[in-house]
Amino acid sequence: MSADASHDCPPNRILIANRGEIALRVARTVRDLGGTSILPYTPEDLMSPAAEFVDEAYALPEGSGYTDAAAILDLAHRTGAEAIHPGYGFLAEDADFAQAVGDAGITWVGPSPSAMRTLGDKLSARAAAVAAGVDPVPGITDSVTDPESVVAFAAVHGYPVALKRTDGGGGRGITVLEDDAAVRATPAFDSAAGVGTLILEKYVTAARHVETQCARDAHGAFAVVSTRDCTLQRRNQKLLEEAPAPYLPDAVQERLHEASRRLLEAVDYVGVATCEFLLTPAGELWFLEVNPRLQVEHCVSEEVTGVDLVETQLRIAAGGRLGPVPAPRGHSLELRITCEDPAQGLAPSTGTITRLRWPAGPGIRIDSGVVEGDTVTPAFDPMLAKIVVTGADRDQAIRRARRALRETVVEGVTVCTSLHAHVLGREEFTRPDADSRLSVTTRWLEDAVLPDLAAPAVGTGAAAGEPLPDSHRTRSTYVVEINGHRLQVTVPDGILGGHSRRLGGSYPGGSHLAQQPLRGRGSGRGRSAASGSAQGGDPGAIAAPMQAIVTRICVSPGQRVRAGDLLVVLESMKMENYVHAPADATVADIPVSAGRTVSAGEILVRMRDIRDDSQPQQEA
Repeated sequence: MSADASHDCPPNRILIANRGEIALRVARTVRDLGGTSILPYTPEDLMSPAAEFVDEAYALPEGSGYTDAAAILDLAHRTGAEAIHPGYGFLAEDADFAQAVGDAGITWVGPSPSAMRTLGDKLSARAAAVAAGVDPVPGITDSVTDPESVVAFAAVHGYPVALKRTDGGGGRGITVLEDDAAVRATPAFDSAAGVGTLILEKYVTAARHVETQCARDAHGAFAVVSTRDCTLQRRNQKLLEEAPAPYLPDAVQERLHEASRRLLEAVDYVGVATCEFLLTPAGELWFLEVNPRLQVEHCVSEEVTGVDLVETQLRIAAGGRLGPVPAPRGHSLELRITCEDPAQGLAPSTGTITRLRWPAGPGIRIDSGVVEGDTVTPAFDPMLAKIVVTGADRDQAIRRARRALRETVVEGVTVCTSLHAHVLGREEFTRPDADSRLSVTTRWLEDAVLPDLAAPAVGTGAAAGEPLPDSHRTRSTYVVEINGHRLQVTVPDGILGGHSRRLGGSYPGGSHLAQQPLRGRGSGRGRSAASGSAQGGDPGAIAAPMQAIVTRICVSPGQRVRAGDLLVVLESMKMENYVHAPADATVADIPVSAGRTVSAGEILVRMRDIRDDSQPQQEA
């Protein structure tokens, strides 16, 4: 930010209540500011780059994790933390945690709990938007409790429509319905499904997803740092973002800025936020939501403005002023590198990263929290890294992004780099005019791109390249843990014998340990998740298509179901996957329970009295 605001001093001792690349990202800014970074970690993350980079790292109590608010707050007290930065995910949008932090006399790096509560619930967020004079997506701004309300709404607005859980997020908790029959057959209104409060919206099938990166301080100053385009999505989750949003008419930009200002002022928002909208080909602009935290895609806004958004968060949290924000210059793309297989409809992939090489050179920024030897499991988000590419204009940024993908090497797990390379070569995406936006919509990846990649020829997406040389040293650095405090010790080579595990190689800020299980204790090589198959050839057995966590069971033993009815909801790498009935049948047995982790091929539901003789198929 500007020198005019440099006198606003952020807190010095900052606890980062997160892990992976975002923890490392926040810690870098804390170090730039001369502060002390403090990190909680679980056993899986003992050897992580974030834990190695921060000034102080402490083990969380056995059995707890990054959503254990009490444990993290206790650690903040014990370490003398002056502020807590939540990153994104985990506790970042937990208003009760934010309240507890403030009540404890610790600075919360985020908006007020009241603003979080208003914006964190889809019902109250829609109501706040309407009160602020900002049009949400057409829908019902009340809880929807019966199918007939949906049918009546669709009679006016048409199908498809979307039922959304008010506590959903990240593309989860959304059920798209295509006709009256689907509405009346959905289990969403069954109290046994346990889906919570539902709202209803028109499901917009042809639109761009655009957003504003905003900031507002306690003195009332507001700014849009940049616009972004996040249209390229799968399963309602973003995969590629860019800033500024290309080909926006001046009138639309003005509407975006004004709507964002009204939204934040309506809830007295103080901090950094993202306001998200749908923009239709007809020029309709509809509000989706406000994310009261730092976004994954914040990097592209930083690259085109020079603003450090984490520094901005820390300054505003300390009561400082926003100061002037530079106008965007150039163009930036963010490619999320996720463990997903484009040849299998972006099914999740797990395993151990056996080889890893990120690109470099002009305009390249890598935000990552993994190294070679890390194990990827379904327990965490599938994103390994963000490749952020910036150029003088959009064309140069695209050309640099193509080069960056050719340099990227990821082996041991399947990643989505081939999808990115394909997108960056398609005329619909690269054509330098506004007409290209008419075909590239939020459904474009799933409807037009993935079918072209669904072929056995698509491999892991890893580029060819030479391995990085080992670093030869006369001293070695080891990690030890003393009373839950993570420390590094450097000693001459050989002093601890020949069987110790040495820190070596390179990572941003020091060294790394090969074979660290950063993403959990997985086993074996990666598995590309695809449709599961029943064990033992039982035609009535419905199997898990991938390793996942059972989040909801939507039927019960003895229940009669029809083909297409939702049976079980699975979550793998923070994405929901749906298992439907392959035919009319009766539920005989459900050998799993909600909250349990299942392996690919493990039986979820057994069926009997199947009315057709087709082989059961699972849909993910």
